[in-house]
Amino acid sequence: MAILDVFKKSDKDEKDEEKEPVKKDEVKVEKPVKEEKAAKTAKGGKKYSEAKELSEGAAMFLSAPHVTEKAINMGQQNKYIFKVSPDANKSEVKKAVAELYGVKVMDVNVVNIPRKKKRVGMREGFKPGFKKAVVTLAEGDKIEVGI
Repeated sequence: MAILDVFKKSDKDEKDEEKEPVKKDEVKVEKPVKEEKAAKTAKGGKKYSEAKELSEGAAMFLSAPHVTEKAINMGQQNKYIFKVSPDANKSEVKKAVAELYGVKVMDVNVVNIPRKKKRVGMREGFKPGFKKAVVTLAEGDKIEVGI
């Protein structure tokens, strides 16, 4: 019991520790800084987020990497698939990938995926279509695309 008594505070100690109430105007609250998500790095050492800030023109053509089982298998052949904006063409996609990831692009193939009709009971709707680009890189260049 003697050990526990040492850690207990008496009423006198609590009265001594009481301080003046602090006004809300005087208190400065610091908001925690949000940590950035781990950015993917390319061969050139550029982080995707940093590269995106460097060139907004290039980033407006590339929407996101298209990550599927087939796309991952094509990565072994040095081909990477990206979703691109509907008005992007091959040369714009080639410049955007080269600028954002710091790699040499050998070839670009563009495919328009049409919208598909979907049905739930009596209601009909459409799954939206999109445009994707298959980018072939020079031998030795790689892009790290996470799942």
